[in-house]
Amino acid sequence: MRSGVRVLVVVPAWDEAPRIARVVRGMPTWVDAIVVVDDASTDGTADAARDVGDARVEIAQHARNRGVGAAIATGYFRALAEGGSPRDAFVVMAGDGQMDPVDLPRLVDPVATGHADYVKGDRFGGPGAARTMPLGRRLGGLVFSWATARAIGRPIGDSQCGYTAIARDACARLDLDALWPRYGYPNDILSQLAVRGLRIAEVPVRAVYADEVSRLKLRHVPIVAGLIVRAAARRFSGFAAERPVEDSRDVGQRVIEIE
Repeated sequence: MRSGVRVLVVVPAWDEAPRIARVVRGMPTWVDAIVVVDDASTDGTADAARDVGDARVEIAQHARNRGVGAAIATGYFRALAEGGSPRDAFVVMAGDGQMDPVDLPRLVDPVATGHADYVKGDRFGGPGAARTMPLGRRLGGLVFSWATARAIGRPIGDSQCGYTAIARDACARLDLDALWPRYGYPNDILSQLAVRGLRIAEVPVRAVYADEVSRLKLRHVPIVAGLIVRAAARRFSGFAAERPVEDSRDVGQRVIEIE
């Protein structure tokens, strides 16, 4: 626990066997639970996570590859099913080792203390971002962030960063079934948060670039652009279709295609 709340980390992973053990071993002792969501990996990712021998680890496996957004939704469903307090923090930390566990307190504390409902990492505000982040990724991220901020009407410095923390009660208000399942889900979840009036904060984080495999492709650009346009349409159409808050035990039963 941290600041009196439970902390659960969701780790979406697809073919991350060489890196997943490092991610699990790096979790601070105050993290209460770790849900590794294996998105139909073919390289033994789930076994590598189990072999760490950390009792906090639970493995969820998709029967087919559904995308990082769908993997995160699965992790959120599992987290909601456990039950707990409204300010419990659900963190997303990718299985590729790009997210520094040293930054975890910065993400968790605003949620735990009630100062924010959702906290995003901002790699551009982190130390040495200009030197460590590949140029194409940095420029693309800045453009997407600028467009996303205007689409949702909130200041956003790094829309594409997946290092996040969300409060349990805020997570229960999202329509996880409708969350965009693949690359581009950060823009979609920011849109859902904004139209529901939830508080979004950003904190600087350090991006780690080592042996990870980037899955960002040119074909993703029009997809993200389309999601940003949809976010703007939600905002300007006055969309505020709040999904009814469900009992978290019922929400947890809606995890599908898990082996």
